[in-house]
Amino acid sequence: MVNRLYYGDNLDWLANAAVFPDGCVDLIYLDPPFNSNATYSQLFKSPDGKTADSQIEAFEDTWAWGVSAEAAYERVLREGNTDVAQLLQALRGFLHDNAMMAYLAMMSARLVELHRVLKPTGSLYLHCDPTASHYLKLLLDAAFGVENYRNEIIWKRTSAHSNATRKLAAVHDVILLYVKSESAIWNQLYTPYSEEYIAEHFVHFDSDGRRFRRSDLVNPSIRPNLTYDFHASNGRVYKPHRNGWKVSLPVMQQLDAENRLFFPAKADARLRKKIYLDESPGVPLTDAWDDLPPIHASAQERLGYPTQKPLALLERIISASSNPGDVVLDPFCGCGTAVHAAEKLGRKWIGIDITHLSIALIEKRLRDAFPGISFVTEGLPKDLASAQLLAERDKHEFQKWVVTWIGGRPWKGGQKGADGGIDGLMFFNGYDGSGKMTHEKAIISVKGGATRGVGFVSELVETIGREKAALGILIMAALPTKEMESRAAAAGFFETGLHAKVPRIQILTLAELFAGKRPLIPNVSAAMFKAAPVEAKVQGDLGV
Repeated sequence: MVNRLYYGDNLDWLANAAVFPDGCVDLIYLDPPFNSNATYSQLFKSPDGKTADSQIEAFEDTWAWGVSAEAAYERVLREGNTDVAQLLQALRGFLHDNAMMAYLAMMSARLVELHRVLKPTGSLYLHCDPTASHYLKLLLDAAFGVENYRNEIIWKRTSAHSNATRKLAAVHDVILLYVKSESAIWNQLYTPYSEEYIAEHFVHFDSDGRRFRRSDLVNPSIRPNLTYDFHASNGRVYKPHRNGWKVSLPVMQQLDAENRLFFPAKADARLRKKIYLDESPGVPLTDAWDDLPPIHASAQERLGYPTQKPLALLERIISASSNPGDVVLDPFCGCGTAVHAAEKLGRKWIGIDITHLSIALIEKRLRDAFPGISFVTEGLPKDLASAQLLAERDKHEFQKWVVTWIGGRPWKGGQKGADGGIDGLMFFNGYDGSGKMTHEKAIISVKGGATRGVGFVSELVETIGREKAALGILIMAALPTKEMESRAAAAGFFETGLHAKVPRIQILTLAELFAGKRPLIPNVSAAMFKAAPVEAKVQGDLGV
């Protein structure tokens, strides 16, 4: 089950006990999509007229009350978790049927399943923004139990915005941390000391230049068994505080032998321990994270995915709440930062996403960052029969899958709507007569039905002319007719400028794609997203 990507609705996958049995994952991180850019009041407006299911397109964090939200609501009421069911009923009575309620209904059904698949030693981190965090915390209290709440982490994701003129600038996200039980894994992490802290506290230096601070050796409680006179190596005898020492006599003697005791100049002053700066782990990690900046526009790890989170953020979460070899699950894996971090830190991982665009990006990201990596993708068509089933079930998803499969970019990010004969694009470099590089594009048109006709080719020829594209790629489920092939041939060739040419209109069938054939496109210059830099796997955990 591990090191797998699952395409499809995460609720369908999570509810499948054959795939996700009880207690099968060690750590869950989820960053569910939500329309953070919408105004708060808009999220509470009831739909008027025709409603739409709460479907998520890539990059569109939008929800609406409809059939899917109602089904999720009814599912929670049937599941038997009375705390979640009662809370959801109360929330619906308060919020009514609107985008926020749709979001909470869909999330509650998933949180119930996520609690089921988490091990007793597991933790869940839910990443959200302040718009819905208070409602999500209530749902988590119901699903996990109030006693299993650990932290509300504040991550400063950006600097102040100058356009916030009538309220405080919104600069943070919320990450809610819950555990399955008291036995949850926890690895204490630290952040480096600031220069100011070091200058203020580590003010002493040994003869060898090592910097240290002094630490008290008085026991906070009364300990008669740790009350003894200490004969130090400097010839003095140090009397204990009435509470006693913090350490036993053998330990005190070892500290003395290792030059870890600070002897005050005054004979009656208190003996102290040296805490060396170069041995200090830093400041214990707090619940306010302002040291992990967002990914800036020129960052090497930036892939071009709008909601991409910094790799360091996920590395911190995974290091704190899991151990090497543990299983990390991200049920809304987006651009794959969580699974990337898990692979880098030596964890096993599972990612789920509902869009072909995200799955294609993650596959590319992992292969770019970890050459030779082995993983399995489930839920995507693996043969002609399953591809045809997808085409019959969901024409739009089929088109996006085909476009990303051959390395293209879905038109307008895969959004539904009139496409003008364009299902996807591919970009490549050409050369003009003088040898100067030119930037060209190929238009992809996908036909998943049994219908075939020369009109498909004529339409594509017209489209590439209108869009000033160099090439047209027609992908068909059916076999092309001879008339279609003749019309494509009549479109001529595109001169690459390097003493080579390729057909201007190319027709490929699904069967040919499964056999390994691909469009003839020279010098492909730009993928849908940037390549991830090659990673070196970390041995052990990070210290921050």
